[in-house]
Amino acid sequence: MGKSNLTRPSEFILLGLSSRPEDQKPLFAVFLPIYLITVIGNVLIILAIRSDTRLQTPMYFFLSILSFVDICYVTVIIPKMLVNLLSETKAISYGECLTQMYFFIAFGNTDSYLLAAMAIDRYVAICYPFHYITIMNHRRCVLLLILSFCIPHLHSLLHILLTNQLIFCSSNVIHHFFCDDQPVLKLSCSSHFVKEITVMTEGLAVIMTPFSCIIISYLRILITVLKIPSAAGKRKAFSTCGSHLTVVTLFYGSISYVYFQPLSNYTVKDRIATIIYTILTPMLNPFIYSLRNKDMKQGLTKLIHWVKCQ
Repeated sequence: MGKSNLTRPSEFILLGLSSRPEDQKPLFAVFLPIYLITVIGNVLIILAIRSDTRLQTPMYFFLSILSFVDICYVTVIIPKMLVNLLSETKAISYGECLTQMYFFIAFGNTDSYLLAAMAIDRYVAICYPFHYITIMNHRRCVLLLILSFCIPHLHSLLHILLTNQLIFCSSNVIHHFFCDDQPVLKLSCSSHFVKEITVMTEGLAVIMTPFSCIIISYLRILITVLKIPSAAGKRKAFSTCGSHLTVVTLFYGSISYVYFQPLSNYTVKDRIATIIYTILTPMLNPFIYSLRNKDMKQGLTKLIHWVKCQ
């Protein structure tokens, strides 16, 4: 297809992580196990939480939803990536590209809102332990869950509608392994001032809202924990937040590196950084939450024992 004068291309070419033919099969051999580990690991987290009555708490409720969203998140990206690694064309239709972009943005932002909900849960548990059950009741958990899905999906819909208005009359080659917003935007030869302003205003607000909730929650937690007289009490309080803080750091660190910079600066390094929050973080989440959490370890052990007995 190359260079042509089009208002809307019929397809895009996903260049992937490497355009060299000799790299395709090794990359496939790397990312197929990553995908399987991610799906199996997060499914085990969900099953362990659902099957253990001790894990029927708001924190683990949100963790099970996070695991489900992570499965959806990687499924939006990796299967198509694997197909393209074994294909010569590496094509994705215009409609498929926008669909992939929609769910990528929606699930990615849902992740951040669920992480915020989990931070609020830890804040209430540590700062108001005697009122925890009353404050984090079923109704409030469901409300947080609804907000965590509705806001990201509306945000994603807005960006897809704006992208659909763009005119593409340059190369149809996307220098990325999936239809991400910025690489697609670079192919447009029409003015994307409105799109970029939306990304830096509405997009920034949508991203910073959960991030601000996380920061405020942990500042309040820090203040409360520092008032605990015993060192053992402080360690116990902080131990309930370690896993969550690790995931938040991985997720927001890589996102900040990729997106909070001018469009013209989007490089190969950004593709590598994108792998961290789109692929590696969902894969690592089950390990982070299970290896550093006694209750999750017991829940997973119980689930594995039950499976062996069947």
